[in-house]
Amino acid sequence: MPALPTPPVPSSRRTRAGVLAVAALAVTAACSSPGSGSSSAAPSSGAGSAPAAAGGATAGAAQGSASTGASGAAGAAPSCGTAPVTMTGYFETGFPLPKALTDEFTKQYPNVTWSIREDQFAVITQNAPRTLADNPPDLMRLPQMSELAKDHLLLDLDSYAKAFGWDQWPASQLEQLRISADGSRGTGPLYANGLNFSMTGIFYNKKLAAQIGMTKPPATVAELDSLLQKAKSAGITPIAQFNGGATGGFAFPLQNLMAAYGPAGPINDWIFDKPGATIDTPSNQQAAAHLQEWISKGYFAKDVNSLDYAAMMSRFIGGKSLFIFDGDWESGNLDKQMAGNVGFFLMPPAQAGGKQAAMSAPLTYGIAAKAKHADCAAFFLNWVATNQQARTIAVQVGGSHPMGAADAYMPPVKAGTVTAATLAAGAKIGQDNGAMDFIANATGAVYAKSWTPNLQRMVGGQQTGAKMLASVQKDYQSQLGH
Repeated sequence: MPALPTPPVPSSRRTRAGVLAVAALAVTAACSSPGSGSSSAAPSSGAGSAPAAAGGATAGAAQGSASTGASGAAGAAPSCGTAPVTMTGYFETGFPLPKALTDEFTKQYPNVTWSIREDQFAVITQNAPRTLADNPPDLMRLPQMSELAKDHLLLDLDSYAKAFGWDQWPASQLEQLRISADGSRGTGPLYANGLNFSMTGIFYNKKLAAQIGMTKPPATVAELDSLLQKAKSAGITPIAQFNGGATGGFAFPLQNLMAAYGPAGPINDWIFDKPGATIDTPSNQQAAAHLQEWISKGYFAKDVNSLDYAAMMSRFIGGKSLFIFDGDWESGNLDKQMAGNVGFFLMPPAQAGGKQAAMSAPLTYGIAAKAKHADCAAFFLNWVATNQQARTIAVQVGGSHPMGAADAYMPPVKAGTVTAATLAAGAKIGQDNGAMDFIANATGAVYAKSWTPNLQRMVGGQQTGAKMLASVQKDYQSQLGH
C-alpha cells in the first residue's frame, strides 16, 4: 500500500492486500529478482554463520558461483547452522506478527538473534532500492518487487523453493511473487515468500449494526448502500477510513467496489504489468463513480483526508464508526479489543448470488541479493510455513491463513470470533477464484505518487472518478516506460 528514513511510528500502516487463494480451509467445530546479479547464484548461509547443513556455500561463494545449489553439497536443505548468527531485518512498523515470529524462532534456535530496523511502509517503499544495494538486510518487508528484481537487488529463491518443497504448495500462493524477465509478475523466478496470506474486506461494529437493524451482512452493493444511509441518518459515522499522508486508504473501498462490478482477472493483469492492461475500464469506472457517490453522500468521516491508520483503528475500536475497510491482520487485535462485538464480511457483489473477490496477497518478505545469511533467512521463511507453533502465531497474532501446503496444520479457532470469520471468508475467495493483488502494487511509485494524491483530490471534490482512473493509467504507463 504505499523521503528520508523516519523513526518508526505506528500512525500509518500499509494495508496489505490480501486474500487467500488456497483451495480449502477448516474452521474447526471447537472453534470452528534476478537474484544476486546472476539468477543461478547459489544461496548461502553467509559470513558469520555456520555453513548450511551438509555443506551449503558461504556468502562469498554464493555470490559468485552457481556450482552449489540451495540444498548443499550432500542434498540437505539449508539451515542456520549452530554457530551464533545475528540476522538483520528491515520490517514494517506497527505489526506484531513479524516480531512474534522472530521471537519464537530464537526460542527454538537460540544461536539466532535478530537486529531489526522498522519503518512505515511508505518509507520502506522509498528506501528499498538504496537499502538493498547499500546496506542489504538478510530479510526485508518488500514493496512492489518488479523494479527491485530487474535491478538484481533481490535473491532468486527458486533453488530454495526446490530444496524446501515450496514448489509443491498451491501455485496461487506464490504466483504474485514471481517476476519474468520483462518485469511482469505472475510467472518467472520466485523473488519472495510470505509470512502469511492476508485478505481485506469490511469489519463492522455489532452493537452499532443492531442500532440500525442490521442483522446479517449485506448480500448486494445496494443493500450495503442502504445500511450506509441508515447509519448516517442515525447519527453514526458509516465508514471511518484512513486516507491521510502518503498511503491513501481509499484504495481499499475503491478496489472492493471494482471487485463488485467486474472480474478480478483484468485487475490482476494490470497489477502484474501485463502488456496492454488498463485500469480505466467500464466496470472500474462504475466502481469509481460509486465511490464518488459515497463521498458526496457523506458516508465517510468528515476529516478522512487527514485520518491516518492508527486514528482509524482507534475510532473503530472506540465505537465511533459502523464500518472500516481493512485486512484480516487486525483480526487477532479486534478479537481482544472488541471481543464479541466485531464482525467481518466480504464486499458483496453488485448482483445477488454473484461471485465475490477480494484483495489478497502474501505478507511479502524477500532476501537481499547480497544478504550475509541468505540460507538462514530462507530457513526462517520455511519454518514460518511449516512449524506448528509458527503457524499458530500466524493465525492467532496475524489473523490470517499461513503459507504452505494445502494440508498443513491449522490451529483451532474459536467459533464466533472475527478470526474465524476472516479465515472462512478466505476459503470462500479461494472457491470463487477471486483473489486479487492490491492495486497499489502495480509499480513501485503508483501508490504514493498516483493513487493516493488522486484519491485525496477526489475526496476534496477536485477530481471525478473517471478522471482519477485516467490519471492513474497515464502515470502507470509513464512509470513502466510505455
